[in-house]
Amino acid sequence: MLELSPNQLMPELPPLHIPRPYERPHTQLTCEFDVLTKDGAHIHAFLYAPADGAPVVVNAAVPFRYPVLMLHGNGEEHGIFGAVIDALVGCGRTVLAVDSRAQGVSTRGTAPLTYELMCADAIAALDAADLAKVHVLGFSDGAIEGLLMARDYAERVASLCSIGANLSPDDMGSNDFFEETAEAYRAWSVAGDESACYEDGTPAPTRAEASHIAELLHMMVVEPHIDPASLEDIACPTCVMAGELDEIPQSETHRIATAIPDAREVIIANADHTLPKVAPEAVLRELLVTIAAAE
Repeated sequence: MLELSPNQLMPELPPLHIPRPYERPHTQLTCEFDVLTKDGAHIHAFLYAPADGAPVVVNAAVPFRYPVLMLHGNGEEHGIFGAVIDALVGCGRTVLAVDSRAQGVSTRGTAPLTYELMCADAIAALDAADLAKVHVLGFSDGAIEGLLMARDYAERVASLCSIGANLSPDDMGSNDFFEETAEAYRAWSVAGDESACYEDGTPAPTRAEASHIAELLHMMVVEPHIDPASLEDIACPTCVMAGELDEIPQSETHRIATAIPDAREVIIANADHTLPKVAPEAVLRELLVTIAAAE
């Protein structure tokens, strides 16, 4: 924890981050449940399933075998997949979406934040839902967790669609920005003026909120550390996606795709990092192609 001496000035407001808007799922939630981890975190998961008697619009002749697990990005919640959830449930597919540790309505626990830990949380959610095997759709941080799941829990993953992943902090094109932003929020968490506002009137984060944001951003600065050679162990059908305008260099997306046997590499033209928000139709299309290869 940073400490400011009496002679130090009040820190400047950290950069204001306004997430790109998105629509949460319109599909009625079937159920939600909470998983308590050994370190005291509560991992919240949401199950969306077709209603009894609902028509199956797509692939009606083929019975669906596995549900889809969805894992969101840093500082988000499962609702970013809203349009994809609605489409999948509309065609008869069940979706389990998880709010990752320390995000959404899931709590932090006491263990250090790592992608391996969040991957284990997702497996715990599958266990609680009694789902032996799933198709995995992961975005950004969730894509990293998806790579780890497909590598380390191969028997649980039928297919993987990885959107906007990276294998190390050095492979993030905007890593300096994240590091500087994390430091700004860390300083605010120590001595920020909680009554302050940004120029547009947006209230400044509380010190607790700033500390939380700083920790999540710092995780991206120091994690992950995935050996590309280890991805050779991924045997399920895999699609590695990114936007043409993604902050993560296309060379990194290509490195991931070529490291996984028979993986498809898909770059969405004129799209940025946030594919589930800006190009949900493309995400759905490639997800269904990947699922079909597994079933």
